[in-house]
Amino acid sequence: MTRRRREPRRIEGVEVESLSHEGRGVARIDGKTVFIHGALPGERVDIELTRRHRDHDEADAIAIHSPSPQRVVPRCEVYGRCGGCATQHMSAELQLAFREQALFEQLDRATGTTPGARLAPLTGEPWHYRRRARLGAKYVPGKGGALVGFRERLKYYLTDMRWCHTLEREAAALIEPLRDLIGSLSIRERVPQIELAAGEGALALVLRVLSAPDESDRARLAGFEAEHDVSLYLQTGGPDTVVPLSARSRPLSYRLAAFDVTFEFLPTDFVQINAALNEAMVGRVVELIEPREGLRVLDLFAGLGNFTLPLARRGCRVRAVEGERTLVERARENALRNGLPEVEYALADLFDAAPAADWMHGRWDRVLLDPPRAGARQVCESMDRLGPERIVYVSCNPATLARDAGVLVRRHGYRLSAAGVLDMFPQTAHAEAVAVFDRV
Repeated sequence: MTRRRREPRRIEGVEVESLSHEGRGVARIDGKTVFIHGALPGERVDIELTRRHRDHDEADAIAIHSPSPQRVVPRCEVYGRCGGCATQHMSAELQLAFREQALFEQLDRATGTTPGARLAPLTGEPWHYRRRARLGAKYVPGKGGALVGFRERLKYYLTDMRWCHTLEREAAALIEPLRDLIGSLSIRERVPQIELAAGEGALALVLRVLSAPDESDRARLAGFEAEHDVSLYLQTGGPDTVVPLSARSRPLSYRLAAFDVTFEFLPTDFVQINAALNEAMVGRVVELIEPREGLRVLDLFAGLGNFTLPLARRGCRVRAVEGERTLVERARENALRNGLPEVEYALADLFDAAPAADWMHGRWDRVLLDPPRAGARQVCESMDRLGPERIVYVSCNPATLARDAGVLVRRHGYRLSAAGVLDMFPQTAHAEAVAVFDRV
């Protein structure tokens, strides 16, 4: 016997008490916590339950009876349906405040202490900041052709969108032409994804193709590439199958002027999505490292060398460790291109902090961590073997930062000297943060 699906249940007049760490309103109904998308503290709202769990429920706000003074009108016409943004209904001040609150609450719970200093938040332009995105594509005759955009919130469907207020303007302007392009191809039902990356003065698009384009398709793609002055790439399988469509493709790059370094990267390489905030973040991190001639710095999860090369430019002796071979190769190329051949590079799995790992040999004045969302637990658990005086930890997930901070403070006796928010992802529930730990 199949279980009958329960329909969402509407509840009226719910009082919202606070914000969760993901930016959802929090209420209590019959003793059970409910997280409400689109609701703000102090508001009375009508809700529709969308998901039920043992210890909490999830809901959408469908009517606002007493709007918060911090509520603003979302700029995007598909906000609430599109899963790309989650906080457009909040003022910029509230967005920043809830991210700071989430960071410091989680650090306090994990470490039992508060930072010695709260770093002033780094902020920037809240719109059209995003230089990287992975967009879905799907041919839907019932919608009039192809759709290109982010997936709908909590659903598998693509949002029917024609503009994006967080993508860089040149990239946002391509959504509608891309819809037309995909719809014109013979393989229009075999193009599920488009990866977008912008450099300084250049834009690249990687089309995931499940079937090879024929000659007429390639002609249309070449025409699009020339008309919009972009570099097109085709991807038939994994990352190693990405190839340029034509000789028009040119490398992407970004520059950190304060350190006189320039990075070249491929459209599938990881770079921070917010160029302006990345530049400010690098400046802050280098300042927190307190560089000097000969300072020994171990840069873990180094990527393309976003922090490595600025530190080397300030005279530090840097060993950069990264787990992806292609990034290590490009990082070496970037170091040579910038006249910094003395930087050491190592390829290693940083989620395996075995005592015999080559990258763990030696003693270090500073350790810099910039891990993915999973954090750097294995490295932090082995920090006694590295013995740095200071650790600077850059995080895109305050929850795993807090977990790892607990290891550094409670197990290894480091002091949480400073922490702060970097507003890398405006209009979303994501947060970037930096924390400093000093050996007592």
